[in-house]
Amino acid sequence: MNEPAFQDSYPDEFSHCYGCGRLNDHGLHLKSHWDGEESVAVFQPASYHIAVPGFVYGGLIASLVDCHGTGTAAAAACRHEGRELGSEPPMRFVTASLHVDYLRPTPLGVPLEIRGRVAEIKGRKVVVTETVSAAGELCARGQVVAVRIPPTMAPPA
Repeated sequence: MNEPAFQDSYPDEFSHCYGCGRLNDHGLHLKSHWDGEESVAVFQPASYHIAVPGFVYGGLIASLVDCHGTGTAAAAACRHEGRELGSEPPMRFVTASLHVDYLRPTPLGVPLEIRGRVAEIKGRKVVVTETVSAAGELCARGQVVAVRIPPTMAPPA
């Protein structure tokens, strides 16, 4: 993981997301990278990411799946088009659909590993399937349907 994270390739105007925006001082700052054909991110939940004592809040897990999925979609679309991450025009995706299955309680105090695999690339849409594990135990599965950001969401020039 010596290469910049997918999210670090986003131009400033697309870097404010709570989950992965490098310019959001209060955000999670999720960082995703390629690991062969899979994408991977590691996140260390803080003590305040709590649901009940000892376990992670499910909304955090959904946020991690969401941001890792859209980041993977952007990187996969660049690969698919033979483009470098960070090239113009910006390759940025938003969530059209998010599905998370919680398989077991996710413990606090250990890093979470989020892994993604591209299931489909078609037009403006990329489908990413994901897993979330803690200490080697599978805790959640998810799927993100990501679409290329529409012009109506682009920041003013």
